[in-house]
This record gives sequence, C-alpha cells and structure tokens, in this order.
Amino acid sequence: MTAGAVAAAAARRVRERDDRDGRTPAPMRGALAPIVLAIWLGAALLMATTVGQAAFAVLPTRQLAGALVGRILPVVFVSGIVAGVLAHVLSLRAGTRPTWVARLGGLALVGACLVAQAIVAPKIESLRASLPAVIEELPASDPQRQTFGRLHGISVALLGLAMLGATATIVSSLRARHRT
Repeated sequence: MTAGAVAAAAARRVRERDDRDGRTPAPMRGALAPIVLAIWLGAALLMATTVGQAAFAVLPTRQLAGALVGRILPVVFVSGIVAGVLAHVLSLRAGTRPTWVARLGGLALVGACLVAQAIVAPKIESLRASLPAVIEELPASDPQRQTFGRLHGISVALLGLAMLGATATIVSSLRARHRT
C-alpha cells in the first residue's frame, strides 16, 4: 500500500467518524482549506503592501525598519508553511481531491516559504551580523551590499511566489467546488 493510499484511507475513516459525530457540516468541509489560505494570503499581502512600506516611512532609521520587517517575515513564512500543509490536510479530510493547479500552488506556497525561512533569511542575518557598518553606509559597489541586495530580492520573489501559489490554490479549489 502506498503512502498516498494510506493517507486517503485515514482521511476516509476520519470523514466517516466526523459524519457520524456530526462535527463539521458537509457544506463547510470543502470551504475550510480555501479559508485557511485566504487568511494567510491576507496577512502576507498586508505585510508586503503596507507594513514594510510604513516601517520604512515612519521609523527614524532604515536599520530599525529593517529590524521590524525582519521580525515579522519569519511569522509570515512559517505560517505560510503551516497554512499550506493544513489546507492540504483539510482538503483530504473533506474528501476532495485537489486539482493539479491546487497541488502545484500549495507546493509553491510551502516550498517558497520554506526556502525563504530556512535558507535565505539565515543568510541575510549572517550577512547583517558580519557588516562593519549599516548597510546603507556601504558604497553601492561593495560586494556585501550587493549580496544583501540579491538576497533581499530573492526573499521578495519567494514571498511573491508563495502568494501566487496560495491564490492559485484558492481559485482552483473554489472553482472545483463550484463545479460539483
């Protein structure tokens, strides 16, 4: 028996038990996964469009703004991983088979958040700790400043990919639900 068959059988048993217990109303089951992803997507959009820009506009130094954003991003990335996995489990529990778009979107969400949090963020922190001065005080041609710029760009791109993945999964899940 494959791992997928085992997971499907376990999800079926849980659904049957929940049906007997009346825990989750049938119409709500398929909606839980998109709701979880929509909540994460809203938080990520708020961070990307408002919090970061506001921090750099209001705080007295770019260093403080960067520190604030650097404290919030791990929460966004870790919660993205959790939301992606949870949405997949919820869709299996609901008895819906995710479309290939939803699977790919979920993989993009979890993968991008995982890479950003486990690989890119530690490199950025290590680079910041090794700098002799504030990053903005280094000349634009400084290799450390250029490396920071590349890592920052990668982090932004990964957050964007995660948000696109969540969006694709939400839309695909809702379209599939509408068709049934």
